[in-house]
Amino acid sequence: MLNKLKIAIGADHAGYDYKEILKAHLTAHEIKDFGTYATDSVDYPDFAHPVANAVESGDFDFGILVCGSANGVAITANKHQQIRAAICWENEIAALARQHNNANIICIPARFVSTDLAKQMADTFLSTAFEGGRHEKRVDKISC
Repeated sequence: MLNKLKIAIGADHAGYDYKEILKAHLTAHEIKDFGTYATDSVDYPDFAHPVANAVESGDFDFGILVCGSANGVAITANKHQQIRAAICWENEIAALARQHNNANIICIPARFVSTDLAKQMADTFLSTAFEGGRHEKRVDKISC
């Protein structure tokens, strides 16, 4: 069982259904939903920025963002200096994003992964520790 974490979650219209599935799956954690709240067409930055702000401020441990390709939400979230948002499409990538990059937001491409894989990647991401060591100096060089 994972430790109880505070997780900020958001999605655009393409990721809405996955966001709802992930919320139902992650009930052991404290989740704050930053929207969207329907499948009507919306602009992904309107949800990626609030999730990134919540994680960057330290109010939340991690973030989960979902859109069709995960590119839009990742690009947006990574504009924030203390955010390391990683697009993940395989479970091993979710683990490596945490182990080597100390990623704090997982970005899931709803149009390219199954719901089962999305749940598995979220679990892996949230339960995997940053290895530090040689990776620490690299992560420290990311911010501008």
